[in-house]
Amino acid sequence: MKADPPATSLAGNYAGPVTRLAAYVIDAFLSVAAYGLALSLVAFLWQLVSRDSLTLPAEDSLVWLIGLGFWLFFYFAGSWAVAAKTPGMAVLGLRVVQRDGTDITARHAVVRTLAFPLSFILLGLGFVGLIIGKERRGLHDVIAHTTVVYAWDARAARWRLLSRQVAEA
Repeated sequence: MKADPPATSLAGNYAGPVTRLAAYVIDAFLSVAAYGLALSLVAFLWQLVSRDSLTLPAEDSLVWLIGLGFWLFFYFAGSWAVAAKTPGMAVLGLRVVQRDGTDITARHAVVRTLAFPLSFILLGLGFVGLIIGKERRGLHDVIAHTTVVYAWDARAARWRLLSRQVAEA
């Protein structure tokens, strides 16, 4: 059963596809750069301890891809679970919320992270909702029951909702 978002939502304005793409580009760069830095640090520390050189996996290595996959999962799921935003989203003032505007849980973050590749695998069709949908939700958002909003608008919307509740009381 599909529930419509409440008329008075805690969420601010839905984030548009260009802003979300820009945040993803920032995150893609940061996450891969951090992974490369971590591998270099491990190799350096290995050489300090063992005096032998450590050969890092080649770019086409299955080990490298599996390690990168785990790192990307940790990067996105961890960021969303802890702060409801990734570093790229923070730079652009975005955050992930539940469809009704409340904060996401760690479960939402994990489901959203696992569902995110589906949007790519389906030849990009999972992103169509970002462009034509009223709520700007991709397939991964629909599966995880989340949406992405501008963080400063969400804060203002929450204050408006609280002030209305106080005025009605």
